[in-house]
Amino acid sequence: MKNDSIIFQITIDDLQDEAIKRIGRKLTTEEIDIAKKGINYGIADIALDITYNTIFTEMINEDSN
Repeated sequence: MKNDSIIFQITIDDLQDEAIKRIGRKLTTEEIDIAKKGINYGIADIALDITYNTIFTEMINEDSN
């Protein structure tokens, strides 16, 4: 397995699909920039830490069974 393989990715198309589902239209360039900041903050700073904790806790618990 390559160490630089992508594990998770969100594309502009993914973002636009969600926008259409949630607000009924595509995002403007300015809105995409705002969304990028929000996604980077949400994933990198908050959710990613919680996700890592959950993953590794589950792995430790599985090893002890």
